[in-house]
Amino acid sequence: MLGRPPIEERIAARQRELGELKRGSVFPHGPAKMLFFFSMGVVVITHIVALCMYFVDAGPPR
Repeated sequence: MLGRPPIEERIAARQRELGELKRGSVFPHGPAKMLFFFSMGVVVITHIVALCMYFVDAGPPR
């Protein structure tokens, strides 16, 4: 399209440039790592708050 190579060729070229991942490197992209850990933190905190509300809250007075 408009003299550009197809998307598959551009992706393959970019992957060739990056090369192999370093051993032990799970997140080569810094913002992705930050977003992942932030979202996991939100999930854990939300679950803890929900469990506290479930077990501690006595409910409406009788």
